[in-house]
Amino acid sequence: MKTLVIVVHPQLEKSAFNKRWVEELSKYPERYDIHLLHEAYPDGKLDVAAEQKRIECYEKIVFQFPYYWFNCPPFFKQWLDEVLTYGWAYGRASGYKISGKKVALALSIGIDENQYCADGAYKYTIEELTRPFELTFAYVRADYRPFFAHYGIELNSTEDAIEESVAPYMEFLDKL
Repeated sequence: MKTLVIVVHPQLEKSAFNKRWVEELSKYPERYDIHLLHEAYPDGKLDVAAEQKRIECYEKIVFQFPYYWFNCPPFFKQWLDEVLTYGWAYGRASGYKISGKKVALALSIGIDENQYCADGAYKYTIEELTRPFELTFAYVRADYRPFFAHYGIELNSTEDAIEESVAPYMEFLDKL
């Protein structure tokens, strides 16, 4: 069964890590379907029915995005608001179309991991800061899985660092 990777990056062509991850995923079309949200909807207008149908076709779904301003890109929030509708994602016996599907996040994070702790610069862990996603997917009865995070992108974007991020990301996807 293929994994759907929904990439939500407003400037993927300028990204080092996310772009490289997409390139790697593209090598395995038998294992991954890549959905570039900004490319699919350059006008920002989602086809909600198409998005819902797409989600229904997969048992494993990963949302890949840069984590900045302690949140997701706005288009992912829009996707959540518009696609996870009453009667489809929750609220009726005929709803809960995501129920039981494995859902995970794959995050590229600019700052070092050690800054995300009680005595660090940002006071909270990424686990704490991503709880709204965990709660959202629990609410629609998805099987929310632990996320993947690659930290320190602002400090180390060398070609070696980018390449070193690929194998752990692929391992994460394989174990989903």
